Amino acid sequence: MNTKQEVREFYDQTGWSQVGEGLYQNARYEDLRPVVRDYIHRCHLRVNRYLDPTGNLFLDAGSGPVQYPEYLTYSEGYRYRVCADISITALKEARQRLGDKGLYVVMDIASLPFKADAFDGVISLHTIHHLPAADHRKAYAELYRVLKPGRRAVVVNGWSDPPLMRPFHALAPYVNRVIARLCRGQTQSPAPATPAPAPATPAGTFVHKSDANWLRGQLQGLVPIQIFVWRSVSTKFTRTYIHAKLAGRLKMRFIYWLEERLPRFLGEKGQYPLIAISKK
Repeated sequence: MNTKQEVREFYDQTGWSQVGEGLYQNARYEDLRPVVRDYIHRCHLRVNRYLDPTGNLFLDAGSGPVQYPEYLTYSEGYRYRVCADISITALKEARQRLGDKGLYVVMDIASLPFKADAFDGVISLHTIHHLPAADHRKAYAELYRVLKPGRRAVVVNGWSDPPLMRPFHALAPYVNRVIARLCRGQTQSPAPATPAPAPATPAGTFVHKSDANWLRGQLQGLVPIQIFVWRSVSTKFTRTYIHAKLAGRLKMRFIYWLEERLPRFLGEKGQYPLIAISKK
Protein backbone atom coordinates (compact mmCIF):
# COMPACT_ATOMS: atom_id res chain seq x y z
CA MET A 1 0.00 0.00 0.00
CA ASN A 2 1.44 3.42 -0.92
CA THR A 3 1.52 6.46 1.35
CA LYS A 4 -1.43 8.31 -0.18
CA GLN A 5 -3.62 5.23 -0.04
CA GLU A 6 -2.73 4.82 3.64
CA VAL A 7 -3.72 8.42 4.36
CA ARG A 8 -6.99 8.05 2.44
CA GLU A 9 -7.96 4.89 4.29
CA PHE A 10 -7.03 6.35 7.66
CA TYR A 11 -9.25 9.40 7.20
CA ASP A 12 -12.10 7.52 5.52
CA GLN A 13 -12.23 4.89 8.25
CA THR A 14 -10.90 6.63 11.38
CA GLY A 15 -9.73 10.24 11.20
CA TRP A 16 -13.05 11.78 10.20
CA SER A 17 -15.32 9.50 12.17
CA GLN A 18 -17.43 11.45 14.67
CA VAL A 19 -16.96 10.76 18.36
CA GLY A 20 -19.50 13.37 19.45
CA GLU A 21 -21.77 16.07 18.09
CA GLY A 22 -19.58 17.91 15.58
CA LEU A 23 -16.44 16.38 17.12
CA TYR A 24 -14.17 14.08 15.13
CA GLN A 25 -11.63 11.47 16.14
CA ASN A 26 -9.02 13.79 14.57
CA ALA A 27 -9.75 16.33 17.35
CA ARG A 28 -7.78 14.14 19.77
CA TYR A 29 -4.67 15.87 18.36
CA GLU A 30 -5.98 19.26 19.48
CA ASP A 31 -6.40 20.75 22.95
CA LEU A 32 -10.08 21.71 23.22
CA ARG A 33 -10.20 22.60 26.91
CA PRO A 34 -11.89 25.90 27.86
CA VAL A 35 -8.62 27.29 29.24
CA VAL A 36 -7.08 27.43 25.73
CA ARG A 37 -10.25 27.85 23.67
CA ASP A 38 -9.97 31.62 23.17
CA TYR A 39 -6.35 31.29 22.05
CA ILE A 40 -7.19 28.56 19.53
CA HIS A 41 -10.14 30.62 18.27
CA ARG A 42 -7.99 33.70 17.63
CA CYS A 43 -5.26 31.65 15.94
CA HIS A 44 -7.84 30.15 13.58
CA LEU A 45 -9.11 33.63 12.69
CA ARG A 46 -5.53 34.83 12.07
CA VAL A 47 -5.67 33.16 8.65
CA ASN A 48 -8.17 35.77 7.42
CA ARG A 49 -5.52 38.51 7.53
CA TYR A 50 -3.57 36.86 4.74
CA LEU A 51 -6.48 36.11 2.39
CA ASP A 52 -8.49 38.40 0.13
CA PRO A 53 -11.94 38.74 1.74
CA THR A 54 -14.10 38.43 -1.40
CA GLY A 55 -14.10 36.61 -4.71
CA ASN A 56 -15.78 33.99 -6.86
CA LEU A 57 -14.05 30.63 -6.28
CA PHE A 58 -12.22 29.72 -3.07
CA LEU A 59 -10.15 26.52 -2.95
CA ASP A 60 -9.84 24.57 0.29
CA ALA A 61 -7.14 22.02 -0.61
CA GLY A 62 -7.33 19.17 1.87
CA SER A 63 -10.52 20.57 3.34
CA GLY A 64 -11.40 17.71 5.66
CA PRO A 65 -14.93 18.22 7.01
CA VAL A 66 -14.31 21.97 7.59
CA GLN A 67 -14.62 21.01 11.24
CA TYR A 68 -14.18 24.31 13.08
CA PRO A 69 -16.63 27.26 12.83
CA GLU A 70 -13.76 29.68 12.23
CA TYR A 71 -12.83 27.79 9.06
CA LEU A 72 -16.13 28.86 7.51
CA THR A 73 -15.17 32.53 7.81
CA TYR A 74 -12.38 32.16 5.24
CA SER A 75 -14.83 31.86 2.36
CA GLU A 76 -17.76 33.95 3.63
CA GLY A 77 -17.20 36.61 0.98
CA TYR A 78 -16.86 34.11 -1.88
CA ARG A 79 -19.52 32.66 -4.16
CA TYR A 80 -18.34 29.05 -3.89
CA ARG A 81 -15.91 27.14 -1.70
CA VAL A 82 -14.33 24.22 -3.57
CA CYS A 83 -13.59 21.50 -1.03
CA ALA A 84 -10.90 19.18 -2.42
CA ASP A 85 -9.81 16.19 -0.37
CA ILE A 86 -8.48 12.66 -0.78
CA SER A 87 -11.16 11.39 1.64
CA ILE A 88 -14.76 10.96 0.47
CA THR A 89 -15.83 10.78 4.12
CA ALA A 90 -14.38 14.25 4.71
CA LEU A 91 -16.25 15.68 1.72
CA LYS A 92 -19.56 14.20 2.82
CA GLU A 93 -19.10 15.86 6.21
CA ALA A 94 -18.09 19.16 4.59
CA ARG A 95 -21.28 19.11 2.55
CA GLN A 96 -23.29 18.99 5.77
CA ARG A 97 -21.77 22.35 6.72
CA LEU A 98 -21.59 24.15 3.40
CA GLY A 99 -24.49 22.73 1.41
CA ASP A 100 -24.94 24.41 -1.97
CA LYS A 101 -22.22 26.97 -1.28
CA GLY A 102 -19.68 24.17 -1.57
CA LEU A 103 -18.36 22.20 -4.52
CA TYR A 104 -16.76 18.85 -3.67
CA VAL A 105 -13.90 17.10 -5.46
CA VAL A 106 -11.91 13.97 -4.56
CA MET A 107 -8.32 14.67 -5.56
CA ASP A 108 -4.62 14.59 -4.76
CA ILE A 109 -3.32 17.98 -3.60
CA ALA A 110 -0.05 17.39 -5.48
CA SER A 111 -1.95 17.05 -8.77
CA LEU A 112 -4.91 19.42 -8.81
CA PRO A 113 -7.48 18.87 -11.59
CA PHE A 114 -8.04 22.61 -12.13
CA LYS A 115 -6.87 25.05 -14.78
CA ALA A 116 -4.26 27.70 -13.99
CA ASP A 117 -5.38 30.99 -12.41
CA ALA A 118 -8.78 29.54 -11.46
CA PHE A 119 -9.17 30.63 -7.82
CA ASP A 120 -9.47 33.97 -6.07
CA GLY A 121 -8.32 32.48 -2.76
CA VAL A 122 -6.61 29.26 -1.65
CA ILE A 123 -6.00 27.62 1.71
CA SER A 124 -4.46 24.32 2.72
CA LEU A 125 -4.56 23.48 6.42
CA HIS A 126 -2.58 20.61 7.96
CA THR A 127 -2.54 18.66 4.71
CA ILE A 128 0.80 18.89 2.89
CA HIS A 129 2.58 17.12 5.76
CA HIS A 130 0.62 13.97 4.86
CA LEU A 131 2.43 13.81 1.52
CA PRO A 132 5.78 12.11 0.89
CA ALA A 133 8.65 14.62 1.10
CA ALA A 134 9.16 14.48 -2.67
CA ASP A 135 5.61 15.76 -3.21
CA HIS A 136 5.76 18.83 -0.96
CA ARG A 137 7.34 20.97 -3.67
CA LYS A 138 4.75 19.78 -6.20
CA ALA A 139 1.87 20.57 -3.85
CA TYR A 140 3.02 24.14 -3.26
CA ALA A 141 3.57 24.59 -7.00
CA GLU A 142 0.05 23.35 -7.71
CA LEU A 143 -1.53 25.73 -5.19
CA TYR A 144 0.42 28.59 -6.76
CA ARG A 145 -0.51 27.52 -10.29
CA VAL A 146 -4.28 27.59 -9.67
CA LEU A 147 -4.20 30.92 -7.78
CA LYS A 148 -5.17 33.98 -9.80
CA PRO A 149 -2.58 36.74 -10.28
CA GLY A 150 -2.96 39.46 -7.69
CA ARG A 151 -4.55 37.08 -5.17
CA ARG A 152 -3.33 35.32 -2.02
CA ALA A 153 -3.08 31.84 -0.53
CA VAL A 154 -2.31 30.43 2.93
CA VAL A 155 -0.76 27.11 3.92
CA VAL A 156 -0.64 25.94 7.56
CA ASN A 157 1.41 22.96 8.68
CA GLY A 158 3.69 22.10 11.59
CA TRP A 159 7.47 22.05 11.85
CA SER A 160 9.10 18.74 12.77
CA ASP A 161 11.26 19.83 15.73
CA PRO A 162 10.80 23.55 16.41
CA PRO A 163 13.58 25.05 18.54
CA LEU A 164 11.11 26.98 20.71
CA MET A 165 9.26 23.82 21.78
CA ARG A 166 12.31 21.55 22.19
CA PRO A 167 13.13 22.34 25.86
CA PHE A 168 9.47 22.39 26.89
CA HIS A 169 8.83 18.99 25.32
CA ALA A 170 11.95 17.54 27.00
CA LEU A 171 10.76 18.69 30.44
CA ALA A 172 7.12 17.70 29.91
CA PRO A 173 7.24 14.29 31.74
CA TYR A 174 8.71 15.88 34.87
CA VAL A 175 6.35 18.86 34.79
CA ASN A 176 3.34 16.57 34.43
CA ARG A 177 4.32 14.73 37.60
CA VAL A 178 4.79 17.95 39.56
CA ILE A 179 1.48 19.42 38.39
CA ALA A 180 -0.32 16.18 39.18
CA ARG A 181 0.88 16.47 42.78
CA LEU A 182 0.05 20.17 43.07
CA CYS A 183 -3.42 19.85 41.63
CA ARG A 184 -4.14 16.29 42.79
CA GLY A 185 -4.35 15.17 39.17
CA GLN A 186 -7.48 17.16 38.39
CA THR A 187 -5.89 19.29 35.68
CA GLN A 188 -4.69 16.20 33.85
CA SER A 189 -8.23 15.13 33.01
CA PRO A 190 -9.42 16.49 29.66
CA ALA A 191 -12.72 18.29 29.28
CA PRO A 192 -15.67 15.88 28.84
CA ALA A 193 -15.99 16.58 25.11
CA THR A 194 -12.28 16.11 24.39
CA PRO A 195 -11.03 12.63 23.42
CA ALA A 196 -8.02 11.27 25.28
CA PRO A 197 -4.55 12.33 24.04
CA ALA A 198 -3.01 10.22 21.30
CA PRO A 199 0.53 9.53 20.10
CA ALA A 200 1.96 12.15 17.71
CA THR A 201 1.89 9.72 14.78
CA PRO A 202 -0.78 7.03 15.21
CA ALA A 203 -0.68 3.85 13.20
CA GLY A 204 -2.38 4.20 9.85
CA THR A 205 -1.46 7.77 8.95
CA PHE A 206 1.69 9.25 7.46
CA VAL A 207 3.27 12.56 8.46
CA HIS A 208 6.42 14.20 7.09
CA LYS A 209 7.29 17.61 8.54
CA SER A 210 10.27 19.85 7.87
CA ASP A 211 11.73 23.19 8.97
CA ALA A 212 11.88 26.70 7.54
CA ASN A 213 15.27 26.25 5.86
CA TRP A 214 14.22 23.04 4.13
CA LEU A 215 11.00 24.63 2.87
CA ARG A 216 12.74 27.73 1.54
CA GLY A 217 15.25 25.55 -0.26
CA GLN A 218 12.50 23.49 -1.86
CA LEU A 219 10.49 26.50 -3.05
CA GLN A 220 13.27 28.91 -4.04
CA GLY A 221 12.58 30.25 -7.52
CA LEU A 222 9.29 28.33 -7.69
CA VAL A 223 6.82 29.82 -5.20
CA PRO A 224 7.33 33.13 -3.34
CA ILE A 225 6.52 32.63 0.34
CA GLN A 226 6.55 34.57 3.59
CA ILE A 227 6.57 32.76 6.92
CA PHE A 228 4.46 34.08 9.80
CA VAL A 229 3.16 32.50 12.97
CA TRP A 230 -0.13 30.61 13.08
CA ARG A 231 0.47 29.12 16.52
CA SER A 232 3.80 29.10 18.30
CA VAL A 233 2.96 26.39 20.86
CA SER A 234 2.09 22.72 20.41
CA THR A 235 -0.79 20.71 21.81
CA LYS A 236 1.70 18.87 24.00
CA PHE A 237 2.85 22.22 25.41
CA THR A 238 -0.67 23.43 26.29
CA ARG A 239 -1.72 20.10 27.80
CA THR A 240 1.39 20.08 29.97
CA TYR A 241 1.90 23.70 31.00
CA ILE A 242 -1.50 25.38 30.67
CA HIS A 243 -4.09 24.79 33.41
CA ALA A 244 -6.97 26.91 34.62
CA LYS A 245 -5.85 26.73 38.26
CA LEU A 246 -2.34 27.83 37.35
CA ALA A 247 -3.14 31.11 35.55
CA GLY A 248 -3.64 29.26 32.27
CA ARG A 249 -5.76 31.89 30.55
CA LEU A 250 -3.30 34.63 31.47
CA LYS A 251 -0.43 32.57 30.04
CA MET A 252 -2.30 32.03 26.78
CA ARG A 253 -3.04 35.75 26.44
CA PHE A 254 0.64 36.49 26.95
CA ILE A 255 1.67 33.92 24.30
CA TYR A 256 -0.77 35.44 21.81
CA TRP A 257 0.54 38.93 22.63
CA LEU A 258 4.08 37.74 21.88
CA GLU A 259 2.98 36.17 18.58
CA GLU A 260 1.44 39.46 17.48
CA ARG A 261 4.71 41.27 18.10
CA LEU A 262 7.12 38.62 16.76
CA PRO A 263 5.15 36.94 13.95
CA ARG A 264 8.12 36.12 11.73
CA PHE A 265 10.47 34.89 14.45
CA LEU A 266 7.82 32.73 16.13
CA GLY A 267 6.61 31.53 12.74
CA GLU A 268 10.05 30.04 12.06
CA LYS A 269 10.94 28.89 15.56
CA GLY A 270 7.53 27.93 16.95
CA GLN A 271 5.33 24.91 16.26
CA TYR A 272 2.93 25.97 13.49
CA PRO A 273 3.90 28.37 10.70
CA LEU A 274 1.50 30.23 8.46
CA ILE A 275 2.93 30.25 4.93
CA ALA A 276 1.60 33.29 3.04
CA ILE A 277 1.72 33.22 -0.77
CA SER A 278 1.00 36.15 -3.07
CA LYS A 279 0.85 35.79 -6.85
CA LYS A 280 1.94 38.89 -8.73
